[in-house]
Amino acid sequence: MAKGLVPSWSETQGQVVLITGAGSGIGRAAAELFAERGALVVAADRSESGAETAEKIRAAGGTACFVRADVSVETEVEAMVAITLDRYGALDAAFNNAGVAPPVGPLETIGAADWERALAVNLRGVWLCMKYELAVMVPRRAGSIVNTSSVAGVAGCPGSAGYAAAKHGVVGLTRSAAAEHGRHGVRVNAIAPGLTETGMLRHLRDIEHLDVAGAAAGTPLGRIAEPREIAEAAYWLASPRASFVTGHVLSVDGGETAAP
Repeated sequence: MAKGLVPSWSETQGQVVLITGAGSGIGRAAAELFAERGALVVAADRSESGAETAEKIRAAGGTACFVRADVSVETEVEAMVAITLDRYGALDAAFNNAGVAPPVGPLETIGAADWERALAVNLRGVWLCMKYELAVMVPRRAGSIVNTSSVAGVAGCPGSAGYAAAKHGVVGLTRSAAAEHGRHGVRVNAIAPGLTETGMLRHLRDIEHLDVAGAAAGTPLGRIAEPREIAEAAYWLASPRASFVTGHVLSVDGGETAAP
């Protein structure tokens, strides 16, 4: 391999990274991880929890700012990207991670409002983010996008049809964008996390009364992931270390989809 072909980790120093859903869970873990490795982080969230993430990063010596944005609202997504450019002058990578918990129950019992909400945030939100991120990256012929899908995006998910539909859609968006824009120097990939200790999982366990522990025990690794473990996968895909990877959906699920 030619010298210098594979970039060093230090090449993430000074990269501008936009992360949605950065107020908690995987998004917060990713924001902290990118900042630890030298990135200038834009922590976007629809709540003040995103500001808390940015404050934590700055307190640890990193660089971060908070942008309030609901990814299902186009004007707010457009403004989010514009603020990123105004603040840091670039957009090198994006982790489109914002999502909402799925409506739970048989498909025929899901209300229209719950269905629309699941798609508005989990699918439309990813599309809107990509729309405005690509508008920056394509002309510059450089950039990396990572989208959050789910194990529910690569297999059926009984009891969460709306969520599965949205997350399957994220896979389709990811692969289509990768095929369209690889020639423009932009890579687009996705992660498909399994059970992870996040607010969404706590909602499913405590409010929907799902047997999360039993589901985790049934996977090959037999446990629930920590948000940092998922963030590491997103970081690798976004970083120059994955320079020849695009259109890929990386399962980070403890083997759940390997042994259904």
